[in-house]
Parts: sequence; structure tokens; C-alpha cells
Amino acid sequence: MSDLQFIWFDFGGVLSPPIPALFEQYQVKTGLAPHVLQQAMSDVADELGVPMLAPVESALLTEHEWGERLEQALRRRDPQIDVSRARLRTFGAQWFAGVPANAPLVAAVRALKRAGFRVGILTNNVVEWELHWRAMVGLDEVVDLIVDSSQERSRKPEPAFFQVATERSGVAPHHSLLIDDVAENIEAAAALGWQVLHFIDNHQALAQLQRLTGVSLLQPAVEPA
Repeated sequence: MSDLQFIWFDFGGVLSPPIPALFEQYQVKTGLAPHVLQQAMSDVADELGVPMLAPVESALLTEHEWGERLEQALRRRDPQIDVSRARLRTFGAQWFAGVPANAPLVAAVRALKRAGFRVGILTNNVVEWELHWRAMVGLDEVVDLIVDSSQERSRKPEPAFFQVATERSGVAPHHSLLIDDVAENIEAAAALGWQVLHFIDNHQALAQLQRLTGVSLLQPAVEPA
């Protein structure tokens, strides 16, 4: 058993499906290719001088304002673009519709809580998306804390955001673990003295987490009938 006391899970790409898969699902819903949508997101962020999703993750813009700017950015690059299927001003409802949680990682949160660890979600997220993503993971009655960038107006990898998590948990960084799929976030947490686990895929992450905690998290292989 390690000296871990508090285990923080990222939402997007850890408790949710991988981010590239989410963009691909959004393309199926709207016809907007991932690289086209990401370019528009970058254009909106560049106008404000911030990273790609910071306008909404740090609540600099409302979802509605951001959606309007996304549509303008899309049309500037391609005046003929078809956005008729995209509900950009209520982006989150369409983005999360029909998207399942990453069930093995959600199960791991529950197992670690049962084993006596404190668990939380440390997420860069959006005010208007909260109902959608929290319903999707279904962990409100399990986690000890949720720290959401859009409520704090700072975000990973900013040191101030990690400081909020440390203060709220009352657990020192060296007793805290961040599980995140973004290398920049992992590096920022490690620089502040946190334990870190860079999520690559479910098996890798669960195997590492099992070794760190001593909690059985990997499901045994099921033999075919």
C-alpha cells in the first residue's frame, strides 16, 4: 500500500471516452470534421489569447456566446459550410448525447472508495455542461470532491487550480494522485509534488493504479463458453 490518501480522476478522456472519439461522434451528429471544429475552437481562443478550450473552461464566455463565435469562425474559414445539424449555442447537450462513460474507470472510482481511499474529480469543464457530464458518470454519491475549472476560473495545468484541489481536500500534494490523459497536466502536477499517473488506456491505467493502491481493479479475463 502506498502513501496515497486522495485519488483525483480527470473527466474528459479518463472517465469519458477518449477525446478523439468524442470529436468523431460529434462529426456523426453534425457533419463537422474534427479538424474543422478544432480549428474554429482555436480561432475563438486565439482572439482571447488563451488555450483552445479556455474560453468556456475558465468561464470567460458563456456556452451561448462561445457557440456564436464558433459559428462565426467556421463561416470565416468556409462561407459555404453546412452547420444546419450543429447546435453550437447549446453545444454540451449535443456533444454528450448518447455518449457513455468509461465504465472500467468509473468502476475503479467506486472500488477505491470502498477500499477506503478518498476520491475526487479534477476537471477542466464548462458551467453549462455540468448536468450532462455528472449524469453520465453517475458518481455524485461516491466522490468526496469535484473541482471544476469553470467554477474556479482557472484550469489545469495552471498551478492555482491544483492549489484549489489541495486546499479543498486538506491532503498534501505528495499524498495526492492525479490520473489524467494530458501530458501537460501530468507534468504540472508532478512539478507541484503530486503523484501522477498518465492515462494512456484502460488496461495500462488500471494496472498501474492496482500496483499503487493494492486494490484489485483489473477484471479477470472471461473464458469463452
